[in-house]
Amino acid sequence: MTENEVRIGVLALQGDFALHAKALVRCGAEAVEVRKPAELATCDGLVIPGGESTTLLKLMDEWGFVPAIEKFHAEGKPIFGTCAGLIVLAREVENPRQFSLGLIDVTVERNAYGRQRESFEASGAARLDGPPAPLEMVFIRAPRIRRVGPGVEPLAEHRGEPVLARQGTVLVATFHPELTEDTAVHRYFCDLVRRAQAAA
Repeated sequence: MTENEVRIGVLALQGDFALHAKALVRCGAEAVEVRKPAELATCDGLVIPGGESTTLLKLMDEWGFVPAIEKFHAEGKPIFGTCAGLIVLAREVENPRQFSLGLIDVTVERNAYGRQRESFEASGAARLDGPPAPLEMVFIRAPRIRRVGPGVEPLAEHRGEPVLARQGTVLVATFHPELTEDTAVHRYFCDLVRRAQAAA
């Protein structure tokens, strides 16, 4: 690993973890698939990919990931959750209510855009590190962010609703950035990890 390279884990319990890993590598990071909590100790950041949130939470509970991720967050290491990963990280979950880690102060509604057949692509603008720039977004059984807490910064919107947001070291997206060729969101997260590593 080079001096500027960071090691980012991708939770590999379900979802498109391989595509996330490829995107991270394209951004100059070392990507590792994480299947056991102990493997988090060697990571500077963590991506929690999409999938089915109740299944993901069940697997995380079985493998002891909940306290491990809480500890990871408490150490100041950045976490990026997409789709189901956002649901897992949210303060509140609706439709139906379920357990979540509460690491970002948002309320999310599960499957708010409908079922698989209602999946869609959209274009929007993201305010990452600079002026707003075009961003392609793929929504698959996507949740919606219904409430944003005062400490949360919306970074991108779709039809007036936040779809990408950050609070401190936690970044979340309702869409799947790994399904496009645009690495802007992953690049933003890699930079967040580098800054956190430098601060530590």
